[in-house]
Amino acid sequence: MADSDNLAAHLFRFDTFEFDRRALELRRGGAKIKLEGQPLQILGMLVERPGELVTREDLRKRLWPGNTIVDFEHSINAAMKRLREALGDSADTPRFIETLPRRGYRFRQTVTSVGAPAVPRT
Repeated sequence: MADSDNLAAHLFRFDTFEFDRRALELRRGGAKIKLEGQPLQILGMLVERPGELVTREDLRKRLWPGNTIVDFEHSINAAMKRLREALGDSADTPRFIETLPRRGYRFRQTVTSVGAPAVPRT
């Protein structure tokens, strides 16, 4: 699927999970998983670009734009920990999110995008 299709999509499916970017909701088998805020924003960035590196700098720019002052390292690590817990994932034996030390993260699962508008072919 083309990158522009992934960016237009609002629903992403992987493994037994479904992530709704518009509603910022993660579901497993139709049941909503309790997770909010930054972990869901991170998940959105990862599923938009499966298999690609999402740098820590990309995350910082999206989560804390402009001149927001925050302990970025601690905040991103805490958000990633909550996301991994919700997915039942582990940094040591990653099933979904691979850590690339000092660089960023890569989503390891195949993602199906749903909800991208049809583009007329000419």
